[in-house]
Amino acid sequence: MDKIKNILQKKTIYSFELFPPKTEEGYQKLLNTIHDLCQLKPDYISCTYGAGGGGREKTFDIVQHLEEKHHTTGMAHLTCVLNTKEDIRRILDNVKARGIRNILALRGDPPKDNPHWQPTDQNFKYSSELVAFIRSQFGDYFGIGVAGFPEGHLLCRDREQDAKYLKLKIDSGADFVITQLFFNNQDYFDYVQRLKKIGVNVPVIPGILAITDYPSLIRFCGLCGATITEEIKKIFEPIQNNPEATLKAGIEFAIRQCQSLLAGGAPGLHFYCLNKLSPTNKILSALRT
Repeated sequence: MDKIKNILQKKTIYSFELFPPKTEEGYQKLLNTIHDLCQLKPDYISCTYGAGGGGREKTFDIVQHLEEKHHTTGMAHLTCVLNTKEDIRRILDNVKARGIRNILALRGDPPKDNPHWQPTDQNFKYSSELVAFIRSQFGDYFGIGVAGFPEGHLLCRDREQDAKYLKLKIDSGADFVITQLFFNNQDYFDYVQRLKKIGVNVPVIPGILAITDYPSLIRFCGLCGATITEEIKKIFEPIQNNPEATLKAGIEFAIRQCQSLLAGGAPGLHFYCLNKLSPTNKILSALRT
């Protein structure tokens, strides 16, 4: 399949993100969802990395399934956490043998069952090191994406410094950036300008999460550091116990957010689907009309 950096030559690209389910039943259900998502003709679909468990093989199984069964470009996430440098080499050899051409290179977070894990000399400490390793060992075979944080990373709230860390990933060989979710589009546009000022000119694709459950959103944003804006609070707090109203408002907000991002020059949109067809299908339908 094609490398995402080539697909990004198109004017606007749409992509989805999935995660490997923990059970076989969930995995089979996801395969059905993938069939439906592929009917939406995304430009690519990525799958997160199940670090530290059986889920990580499933990551590559899912991406291979996407490409071989549905002829849709896939991207496998890969994290430094829990993997030694030799583990990473073996994993990448496996990924290449499967014909997968795209990697999202991440540092990753320690798993819940090993929250105090720390890297040693046998591990990569930063995603920039992982990117440099992939480039040095595999040349131009892989297209490489990295994560970006419009509001600064949770561990680096200095936005200028965080931009410099992102530049290090690009200078190490990454081709494009996918951002963490955000709800204030100005944060994204400011981020792109901040990066351009220091010489980063690769595509920066905004990550989009449609709001379908407000209490869950509060918990998740608390963990990842994304800001719940006053606008979001005003819309969703009064209806947080009404699932139908929340879903309707979530779709409407996401459509407005996406339209504004595209009008402002975003190269595409990356939807965090949470392994579901809806509401991404409804949002995408509205954007394409």
